[in-house]
Amino acid sequence: MAEVSIGVIGTSWWTDAMYLPALQNHSQANVLAICGRKEATTHDIAERWNIPGRYTDVGKMLESEKLDAVVIATANDSHYAYTVQALEKGLHVLCEKPLALNYKDAKAMANLAEAKGLVTMTPFTYSFMPTSRYLKELIDGGYLGQPYHLNMRYYAGYGRDKKYIWRFEKSVAGSGAIGDIGSHFIYIAYWLFGEVTGVFARLDTLIDRDKTTPEGKPYDTADDAAMLILKFKNGAQGFIQASTVAYEATHFGQIHQMEFYGSEGSLRSFTDWNAVQEVHGSRVGEGAVRPLELPPHSWGKARRDTVHNTYKDVFRQEGFMTQDFISAVAEKRQTFPTFREGAYVQKILEAALKSDKEKRWVELSEIET
Repeated sequence: MAEVSIGVIGTSWWTDAMYLPALQNHSQANVLAICGRKEATTHDIAERWNIPGRYTDVGKMLESEKLDAVVIATANDSHYAYTVQALEKGLHVLCEKPLALNYKDAKAMANLAEAKGLVTMTPFTYSFMPTSRYLKELIDGGYLGQPYHLNMRYYAGYGRDKKYIWRFEKSVAGSGAIGDIGSHFIYIAYWLFGEVTGVFARLDTLIDRDKTTPEGKPYDTADDAAMLILKFKNGAQGFIQASTVAYEATHFGQIHQMEFYGSEGSLRSFTDWNAVQEVHGSRVGEGAVRPLELPPHSWGKARRDTVHNTYKDVFRQEGFMTQDFISAVAEKRQTFPTFREGAYVQKILEAALKSDKEKRWVELSEIET
């Protein structure tokens, strides 16, 4: 079995809790180096995970280490620069979402990766959850017939804190709730219903936040709540709500609700991030929607006792996302979602930002580099 040498860029709690366990659990992954902004933090995480190479400069890490691939889990404003550096070195790249600050950069990242024939991934994690995979199976199998509507709500509460959060700084994050959590559901909407042709969006900042960073610098706050209307190429309509200020006393502080309607049936999914992760459905003539048991292959080996445990297992142990990225590099094949799909989501985000700013419907064809 071919070994894949990995460099990790970013030392946040997310890297520590999710990416490094996922890499450690893959038999072909060998994490040779890690790079972070703070030397002490980087040293601490490297010690705990037995990573030999420790850096505070991405360029030096890429020059010094013999790597096959990198995992980039940093703030959004660094994605483009770090990714381009890695791609130019001929390295395969997994980069967190949203892929970049704008569509121009995201498209350039996808173009460069494809030109060099490299494996890429933008990990829209919730598409790999058992409920999402079952919905994909049902919809692709014709359960809905011709798609008519989708309604999706992602409600979280981490934005209720008035203190500085980089995810709401426009120059660092690019956008707020719509990019941070809304991008997950935008991808799922595209994944399930196909190409989007137009967007209308309303973005709001509902919390009066501190106007300075911890260093005392002023910053422009981004949206903490978003509403998005989508028109699909197949004629269907979509509505997505993304809020970071909704109080939800669950383990992850969030809930997910999805509804899908078509000519032949209806589907609903609800995840409370405690113990409930369900799909309900009914086809025309069957009466009211009823629980649909998720098949074993949707669960894999993931625990079912709590949603959070399911999520951790899907991310860290099952052969999806990070683990499939490593397998794809070793097997010289592509995986999904690729940078091209990440760039497509970025295009929809850019259309939404334009729609909110200009208070009008925006066709996706208007968004060009």
